[in-house]
Amino acid sequence: MGEITEVSSNKCFGGWQKIYSHESDVLKCKMNFGVYLPPQVEHDSIPVIYWLSGLTCTESNFITKAGAQNYAAEYGIMLVTPDTSPRGINIPGEDDSWDFGSGAGFYVNATEEPWSTNYKMFSYITDELPALINKKFPAIPDKQSIMGHSMGGHGALICALKYPGKYKSVSAFAPICNPINSNWGQKAFTGYLGGKKGDEHWKKWDATELIQVYNGPFLDILIHQGEKDSFIEELRTENLYEIAKNTPSINLILRLLPDYDHSYFFIATFIEEHIKHHVKYLKS
Repeated sequence: MGEITEVSSNKCFGGWQKIYSHESDVLKCKMNFGVYLPPQVEHDSIPVIYWLSGLTCTESNFITKAGAQNYAAEYGIMLVTPDTSPRGINIPGEDDSWDFGSGAGFYVNATEEPWSTNYKMFSYITDELPALINKKFPAIPDKQSIMGHSMGGHGALICALKYPGKYKSVSAFAPICNPINSNWGQKAFTGYLGGKKGDEHWKKWDATELIQVYNGPFLDILIHQGEKDSFIEELRTENLYEIAKNTPSINLILRLLPDYDHSYFFIATFIEEHIKHHVKYLKS
């Protein structure tokens, strides 16, 4: 496993907000990730929450806008915030649009050329990055949860549903819940996975499809959705919720919030509730 390089370090709520870079074997490029180390790491190993960001974001958006470090310090939780795609691969067209390519890895393992060599964000998030965190930081390997926003909410949901038991809990803000019925999802899946809507291999990366065949331990899912979200038609939250109501071993709590939108103002308002949702399972 390669070395990590510290890019930045800032004292924050008694702990340290850091950004590191490393050479990813899975993505075959240099990747940045953020780590918030609360004061408790000076004395003991601690649980980890992974945060997956949305379209156009990097590792920095969440750590500078969500205000989560305050609560992570209070509850003794490490926060890990990866980037949203490989960077600087020089694939033709990778920077042509905001919703595909750079900043838009969609947390799938691409199977279509030229994306399949590098765009394997699912394996990076679920395998390579946790192995790196567990080796380099005082993390408790079997005490991890995952959350995210928009495209990252989609990522958090599929990680938890595809790997039953790997995460103690999952939560999301305005997640893309049914990407095969979303313009964003259809564009990404066509490019990264090939084929078309309705193909079986698309369903393996769609939370609404995955939850129907979930066969694992009890999973508690918390979703916050703003009712003034301008992208709400892309998210299809109701599709996931209706299926989850009749799915054994799944408890999905959906909070619909009047007047809230898709922004980090929305996330910052409710981030403590999400961290407390995870702490309930990480500290049990």
